[in-house]
Amino acid sequence: MATTRKVLGQAAPAADTNTDLYTVPASTSTVTSTLTVCNRGATTATFRVAVRPGGASLANAHYLYYGVQLQTGDSFAATIGLTLAATDVVTVRGSTADLSFSLFGEETS
Repeated sequence: MATTRKVLGQAAPAADTNTDLYTVPASTSTVTSTLTVCNRGATTATFRVAVRPGGASLANAHYLYYGVQLQTGDSFAATIGLTLAATDVVTVRGSTADLSFSLFGEETS
């Protein structure tokens, strides 16, 4: 089995749009290390982060963060060791198009 540490996903989604930041490839497991969110805009924004097991449809039970406020020019970083199986999906959403999301970790296949 090979393990690769890498940037798992990066996105700057449109406002109020659920966006898949990372989907675990088939025959792979993943452990995340850090999730960051950066507010590049001139106004306070909010964000959401969810994990959808097996690519399930988004449901309330999937949210890790919901409505977290992020001030202008500020960043949020969570060192969170999510263990993800093949086809699990990390989905993000921001209240403005000025948020950047990055997820770091390692894949084992």
